[in-house]
Amino acid sequence: MQVALALVLASSMLVGLAAGGNFYEECDATWEPQNCWAYDDGNRLSLALVSNSSGSMIRSKRQFIYGTVSTMIQLVPGDSAGTVTTYYTSSLGDNHDEIDFEFLGNETGQPYTIHTNVYAAGVGNKEMQFKPWFDPTAGYHNYTISWTPCMVVWYVDGAPIRVFRNYAASHGVAFPTTQPMRAYSSIWAAEDWATQGGRVKADWSKAPFVASYGGIDLDVCECDGGGGGGGGGGCVAACAGAFGDWGRYCRLSDTQVGKMRWVQSNYRIYDYCVDPKRWINGQTPVECGLAQY
Repeated sequence: MQVALALVLASSMLVGLAAGGNFYEECDATWEPQNCWAYDDGNRLSLALVSNSSGSMIRSKRQFIYGTVSTMIQLVPGDSAGTVTTYYTSSLGDNHDEIDFEFLGNETGQPYTIHTNVYAAGVGNKEMQFKPWFDPTAGYHNYTISWTPCMVVWYVDGAPIRVFRNYAASHGVAFPTTQPMRAYSSIWAAEDWATQGGRVKADWSKAPFVASYGGIDLDVCECDGGGGGGGGGGCVAACAGAFGDWGRYCRLSDTQVGKMRWVQSNYRIYDYCVDPKRWINGQTPVECGLAQY
């Protein structure tokens, strides 16, 4: 069964998944723009980490409540220890919402760690990590975040790897619902924790470390929340309505569930739900005992 499912996953990779948006049109460079360059008429982009304090970041020009953001990434090849490449969505302010993909580099020959997390009202601590079932440095792979009123789903090459459902009303589990977000990508140094718990540092003789991106697609409900972290008035309710179709936005197909179970059974390496050291007052987080798909 696992072999058959692996073949299904492999056959789906990079088929009809190209993210085709233009970086010139969709994004601004907001940190160390000299380390960011677009080419191929804005259809491709590279971000470079040149020193411990000089990486780069881009963010989408559009703010939104709910939708799907997608890009193709080729991660830093070779010795990428001490580096973090990211693709995520986030609102502003101390009590921000955020949905993360972070790619933690490693020594040459050792696998990357795909790190996922979700924040609501400034509170995260919901990490789940995976090792890739492919070489993320050998070519471009698709990474997608789907955010709807009922769930967040992380996809890799079209395969869902994790679901976080909205249990705010029924069980009091915080979920991002009211703060407009933007999409971000960045590369930065995190030598104190990124690689093998901080044991392996970056080899700066190999800098610059370069991550490459191929297109960015934002299928989102635009919602301008202004300069702060607050909501965007009437568009919050309107966007919730636009993504409220249960059959379309609130469930995975049986095939998708099968793919996710295969990934989690074979490639998940960390889950906060089974790490008592991360629990508050020794209590299993409420959402960990609830269905996620």
